[in-house]
Amino acid sequence: MEHRIVVLGAGYAGAFAAGNLARRLSPADTEITVVNAAPDFVERMRLHQLASGQDLAFRKLTDVFAGTGVRLRLARVTGVDPERGTVAVTGEDGEDGEDGELAYDTLLYALGSSVAHHGVPGVAEYAFDVTGRSSALRLRERLAGLGAGGTVLVVGEGLTGIETATEFAESRPDLSVALAARGELGALLSPRARRHLRRAFDRLGITVHEHTAVEAVEPARAITADGTSLPADVTVWSAGFAVHPLAAASGLEVAETGQIVVDRTMRSVSHPDVYAAGDCAYAIGENGLPLPMSCASAGFTNMRATAAIVARLTGGEVPTTALKYHGNHISLGRRDAIFQMVDRDARSTSWYLGGRTAALLKSGVLKGAGWGIDHPTFGMPKRKRRLTTAPDQADVRVAA
Repeated sequence: MEHRIVVLGAGYAGAFAAGNLARRLSPADTEITVVNAAPDFVERMRLHQLASGQDLAFRKLTDVFAGTGVRLRLARVTGVDPERGTVAVTGEDGEDGEDGELAYDTLLYALGSSVAHHGVPGVAEYAFDVTGRSSALRLRERLAGLGAGGTVLVVGEGLTGIETATEFAESRPDLSVALAARGELGALLSPRARRHLRRAFDRLGITVHEHTAVEAVEPARAITADGTSLPADVTVWSAGFAVHPLAAASGLEVAETGQIVVDRTMRSVSHPDVYAAGDCAYAIGENGLPLPMSCASAGFTNMRATAAIVARLTGGEVPTTALKYHGNHISLGRRDAIFQMVDRDARSTSWYLGGRTAALLKSGVLKGAGWGIDHPTFGMPKRKRRLTTAPDQADVRVAA
């Protein structure tokens, strides 16, 4: 009987993981199914470009997984029952869109994250975001309807907020773009990188409201903690990410963030047949701190998860990769960027790379990720690993 592996989500973590599993396991005794609500692979790191009006090519997941043996189920996950080993799904129409239930022997949970509203009044009703394709397209349409002199307020001074504000200011110099930061702009960067960032904001004409907490969003303005009114024909909310409560509702052990608590092999500490990767995994890095929600973390965690799954099924040893966060790469439009190295405690070092060279490096990273998605089983071995009598999860040998 084939061992059924179900991967939930086809973002950076899920799509790469499915390709890795297909590359390393024999289809003679494994069945890999990917469940995703949308038919396309979404490059989340580029959604601020899509919202700004740039045209991006989207890859059909049917093309991504063609010839790999991976089965694609277009459906939305509505429930997970880890005691029974099943996933409940629902769709809109067509054979792959029917409501149903999928049984699994091993589950890889990689459903990612969405925008965090933090309970701020008006965000859900009036604000826009760039955490998903549909929300980015909604924002794109709204921005296209703004005439010269229209006001855009980006809330949040993290990487997403900075990239969004600079992209909009460069693409639409006829608009008045501002950013509201709870603290200091670029506070986590080194002094030299922070100066570079401020020069970029000045060059692009972006107004910065530092030490400004937005406590309400209305159709044409945002209200700060001290009652100040910030004009905004469009408010873009980029004040953090949140995971879906599905994992917590399923009975999996989760952290306060709702992320699935995993061990060093990305295996759920409460249910050994469940693994997590990407933003929904509460993984502790080499510095003893939880990995941030990011594409880089998706890469680390999906590699560990797939290695552990393959080892469990084939009786091998898990070659764990280091969960070390190396730095932040921030786009400042299409021709400028910052690459900031961090130390083992995730604090910025004095070294950074900025300007056109950093922008070309970021472009290379994005193209590399896209190429990897287009070739999910690149380097596929002629002889894939066959399953052994599957040992208990606790018996997997983890490399030191």
